[in-house]
Amino acid sequence: MTSPLDSPAAVRRAAMDLLAHREHGRVELTRKLERRGAPAPLIEAALDRLADEGLLSEGRYLESFVASRARAGYGPLRIREELARRGLPRQAIEQALLESGVDWAGLLTDTWRRKFAGCRPGDARERARQGRFLNYRGFPPEMIGRLLRGSISDDC
Repeated sequence: MTSPLDSPAAVRRAAMDLLAHREHGRVELTRKLERRGAPAPLIEAALDRLADEGLLSEGRYLESFVASRARAGYGPLRIREELARRGLPRQAIEQALLESGVDWAGLLTDTWRRKFAGCRPGDARERARQGRFLNYRGFPPEMIGRLLRGSISDDC
């Protein structure tokens, strides 16, 4: 039985269908096409052509991903890890985080306020609980510490 992605046109069409839904990185798109049964040489040729045409852009993907995850309340450490798992180069990830224009301290404060109603922890147990949540969300420990000590925001 032949794969439905056994021609250059079929591989290109499948890649464009995936890109129509959202931006993808090259490694992520390659993995998805491989899972659909496309042969590696056809994938590489199709992705090279899409990149040449400006339809596949790592820069756009990074910008879109960072903005999306930041809007969802995730910090730079978590976003960095997710992008690295998607096979993007460390230098490109760092550049995208720097150029994102995200106010990470402001995002940390907003995320903390939404989750904990802006009330500082009253005891060590609550401090640890809030710290674990914010750490899981990908904020640096030193920023979390400043927030929970009241150095970033003073609400409760």
